[in-house]
Amino acid sequence: MLSTEQACDRVHDIVARARAAGADASDAIFATDQSLSVSVRMGALEDVERSESAELGLRVFVGKRSASVATSDLSDAALDTLVERAIAMAREAPEDRWAGLAPEERLMHGSPPLLDLDDGGDADPQALKARALAAEDAARAVPGVTNSEGGSAGASRSVTAIATSHGFTGAYAQTSHGLSASVLAGSGGGMERDHAHHSARHASALEAPEVIGRRAGERAVARLNPVRVASGAMPVVFDRRVATSLLGHFLGAIAGAAITRKTSFLLDALGTQVFAKSVTLCDDPHRPRGLRSRPFDGEGLPVLPVTLVEGGMLETWLLDSASARQLGLSPTGHASRGIGGAPGVAPSNLFMAAGHIPPETLIGEIDHGILVTELIGQGVNGVTGDYSRGAAGFLIEKGEIMRPVSEITIASNLKDMFLALTPANDLEFRYGINAPTLRIDGMTIAGD
Repeated sequence: MLSTEQACDRVHDIVARARAAGADASDAIFATDQSLSVSVRMGALEDVERSESAELGLRVFVGKRSASVATSDLSDAALDTLVERAIAMAREAPEDRWAGLAPEERLMHGSPPLLDLDDGGDADPQALKARALAAEDAARAVPGVTNSEGGSAGASRSVTAIATSHGFTGAYAQTSHGLSASVLAGSGGGMERDHAHHSARHASALEAPEVIGRRAGERAVARLNPVRVASGAMPVVFDRRVATSLLGHFLGAIAGAAITRKTSFLLDALGTQVFAKSVTLCDDPHRPRGLRSRPFDGEGLPVLPVTLVEGGMLETWLLDSASARQLGLSPTGHASRGIGGAPGVAPSNLFMAAGHIPPETLIGEIDHGILVTELIGQGVNGVTGDYSRGAAGFLIEKGEIMRPVSEITIASNLKDMFLALTPANDLEFRYGINAPTLRIDGMTIAGD
């Protein structure tokens, strides 16, 4: 795998070639990755996968016309052909007055922040196998577990580099380690499955395989013999496992493209209250070892921690340069770049700040409601905010978590849900997007 310095050389070279061939401006991204994963099932090795990839994406501008191309052939001849093709495509593309590179005066300069994203270790197949086996063994040892879908462990390392023709070149490396187990409990038509997993930038930060396996087994057993629930309006508590999905819907609604296209249910909400006053949402790209930490965005702009929602008030959109120009605003450092195509937007380590109420209290105050631990389907309308998804979880009766429930649908509108939301105090940083346990009163439950 190339070093970060060599990756910088790659993108700097292709941008220079594009300018020399007649492009008015250009930017490029180079990404290389190597990964290893090991899967086991029923105590035996099932699969070992190793992959390596290296891809380069180039975007060129001819006036206000642009085109993007990508390749995995990094030979000199192929790169020359790539540049020629990109410029020819750009000359035939329609004009876009909002397109262009990020503002030159906003580009990041100097050394990037040290985020400790690369543990420098090499993946060891035997160590991965041992982790996967230990996780599955712990899951299968839980009383009531009757079968296994397996355990898996993986490790990867990647290098990403970005360059622009007006003065930015930067790169960073990151590692990723993961471990999971999935098992079944019960028998016949009454079988239930569940899983557990954990990911970390450093292998040393992974949870113990025995902890992950035991959690998977206990979750599967807890779902046995679900009951039906009568339809009606009632409080719904979102377990941390699924609470983050609500933040995903919020992000889609404040993305610059959704605002410029007028396809967001929060279209006119900037500067207004969109969540309950107890809610604060922050985005922190500088979190050490964060799963979505990054030293700069997809256009070469510096990234900084930002508060998206404070006291329930929406403070900003997520903007790349193109959407910022169209809205007459400044880019927010949230541009996200894939190998092909123009930048979009994406958060870094987004989280909802913890509330002040323990989850036991949020649940203890409910006379009749649902604790949701799994969401099914994608029944969310990003234009209207209408929300309807299949769900499974547990019945709450008189403040106690009781029998499991399944085959229900929970429904409301995201605007109403956000305003009625109460966060618990159990925030934990396990994912790229994190939220504490959340309670929303008055949702519609469709059951029997």
